[in-house]
Amino acid sequence: MVSTAQIELWHAEKVATQVTVLRASNGIHYAAWGETRIAEADLERLVGAVPATLSAALSDRAYYFVPLAIADTGETMLAPAYSVELGDRAVCHRNASFGATQAVFLSTRLVEDRFGLAFEFFINVAHNFVEAAGVPESFSTLVWSQVEAQVRGETSQDAWEARRRAEEGRNGQKVIDERARNSYFESTFSDALAVYMLALAVDFDYHDLREREYPLLAAPALAERLRHVASLFPANEGYEFQIHYRRKG
Repeated sequence: MVSTAQIELWHAEKVATQVTVLRASNGIHYAAWGETRIAEADLERLVGAVPATLSAALSDRAYYFVPLAIADTGETMLAPAYSVELGDRAVCHRNASFGATQAVFLSTRLVEDRFGLAFEFFINVAHNFVEAAGVPESFSTLVWSQVEAQVRGETSQDAWEARRRAEEGRNGQKVIDERARNSYFESTFSDALAVYMLALAVDFDYHDLREREYPLLAAPALAERLRHVASLFPANEGYEFQIHYRRKG
């Protein structure tokens, strides 16, 4: 195993100037650098799952798949290989700007399987899309109707907390906190878009997304959200969106 002393960290801008950025058929810009341990075909399949209808809003983004993005430095530094010590200093992703390009550096060696890397990539894509294009009004209407129907659970800690704040109102009054509600719309849409893309790329069990701090959204409600997202952003050729319910007994 390579020791930490033998691994020289690179500045993100240096990596960006030396690596070839590719443009996938769906319009997404991406690159791989270092010992990522991701086969080229697998990376192409992963990036290709992003619906082409999202790419216009992501035209200034580039996604770099690197072994490790280091967390504890003032600048965005990257490791070309993995070591246990550097792994302890790394984070799932780091962002940087180079002129008009907004770069997202994703750590491929912090996750143990394709599922983990895929979800990290897709949640970044989803957040970046929301930053650029906002949340479709039809989706906001759908999720708020679910709140009003008291559908249980949510899709992430951020969505759960924003929903709680929105429903509590302001200053003890029974008035919806609009700022919290808008935050809720952004969180739920980002979550739904990421889960939708994840479903296009890999087969997974919904409960694999469970976290301890909040109850997971009821499966039929999530399915309703995902079908709506699929209608807004159809899957690319070669990808298929399906929801399967596991029957008991």
